[in-house]
Amino acid sequence: MGMKLNIQKWGNSAAVRLPVSMLAQLGVHIGDTFEVDLDKDAVTLRVAKPKYRLADLLAEMPDGLPMVEGWDALPPAGRETC
Repeated sequence: MGMKLNIQKWGNSAAVRLPVSMLAQLGVHIGDTFEVDLDKDAVTLRVAKPKYRLADLLAEMPDGLPMVEGWDALPPAGRETC
């Protein structure tokens, strides 16, 4: 059986508050977005995770790809050598 949550007044609207433990289990934070589906007697919330495509992100760069002179001579900075 699922958790029971109460509908509460929030200004001129109604709200269902999600416990911190539930947010942690879903991996979401304040300000994240859900997609909502309505059925006869059910509401389904789905975490709306953005989907990024590398080509789209690169296209948003104002001056193209950044170039770092001598990058291949720099020492390892993380776990890229593992």
